[in-house]
Amino acid sequence: MATQAAAKPKQSGVQAAQALAKQKALEKKAKTYNLGLGELSIFTGQLASLLQAGLPLVSCLEALQDQTEDQVFRIVIRDVRNDISTGTSFSAAVKKFPSSFPNLFISMVEAGEASGGLAEILGKVAGYFESTVKLTKKVKSAMTYPVAVIGLAVALVNVLLIFVIPVFAAMFADFGAKLPAPTQFLIDLSNFMKAWWWALGLGAYGVYFVTNKYIATPNGRRQKDKFLVNAPIFGNLVHKIALSRFCRTYATLMRSGVPILRTLEIVSSASGKCQIEDACSEIAKHVSQGGQVSEVMAVNTFFPPMMKHMVKAGETTGNVDGMMNKIADFYDTEIDATVSALTSLIEPLLIVFLGVVVGGIVMAMFLPIFQLGAVAGGLQ
Repeated sequence: MATQAAAKPKQSGVQAAQALAKQKALEKKAKTYNLGLGELSIFTGQLASLLQAGLPLVSCLEALQDQTEDQVFRIVIRDVRNDISTGTSFSAAVKKFPSSFPNLFISMVEAGEASGGLAEILGKVAGYFESTVKLTKKVKSAMTYPVAVIGLAVALVNVLLIFVIPVFAAMFADFGAKLPAPTQFLIDLSNFMKAWWWALGLGAYGVYFVTNKYIATPNGRRQKDKFLVNAPIFGNLVHKIALSRFCRTYATLMRSGVPILRTLEIVSSASGKCQIEDACSEIAKHVSQGGQVSEVMAVNTFFPPMMKHMVKAGETTGNVDGMMNKIADFYDTEIDATVSALTSLIEPLLIVFLGVVVGGIVMAMFLPIFQLGAVAGGLQ
């Protein structure tokens, strides 16, 4: 009995130490926790709803902390709530977690605190995040099918080359005659892959590693963005997505009362495209000297003529943010149509691709069998 009693405190001490270590690990992770846009959209929308219901900010965060299943994000909300309880502003509290709360969210909170309409502005941010998430999901869902089919085709071709073709090669070796050129090519390719598969894997990884390192450089990133926008088939879609995000972010920030230079800074960082960043830098310089946004857009080839004229019309009527929203809505509709068209185009192209690749391999391997009499007799 005494031994069991001594074992229980020892076991409890071990469990307490493990729980403490786990808690410390979660708190350390919370400092650099990268919150997904979907989760941030839900959090922002729920916070806006609770604030509109009349609850104090601390009570809203406490309620969201209790219902959040993500243990790391729960710690983030707890720390933000504790800072606010000690007199820190909401914007200053969330600034401590830049990986969880982007500049757009922080700036909108600052604007809401300055205007006294935090709930309304958070509602706008939530709407912006939701539209961005929907657009991202739409594009990803359209790309899932072709990526899956191409991946399956690559796997199937590798299986045929490494496992199936050697069986045929052993059978054809007994014929003692020269094989047709397509068949011999496949057999040579199969032998090469069986002998050098590790080199091919290392080479592919090396290319991937070097490419990522180059893209991480300013010049590499600029060339990547230029290539994506000008790429055939998908370039038009990437261009429209960039324009839609630019207009939507700009309109949301301006409508919430964020100063224009700060708006351009956030739009630049949120765009993810060097073309937008360069344009925002030029617009900021021009606006600070008393110019207008449309004047810079007019000489920038990245922005289409329709967008330039609509922004100029918005400046004339004093409703730039409203016009930007309309442009974003227009491009969202265009993106839907482009994604649908690409999906319809990709399906038959993939079928043709699979038919040519797999069918070509099958025909090449069965070609000697079709010519069995000539091959077996050593005739050509």
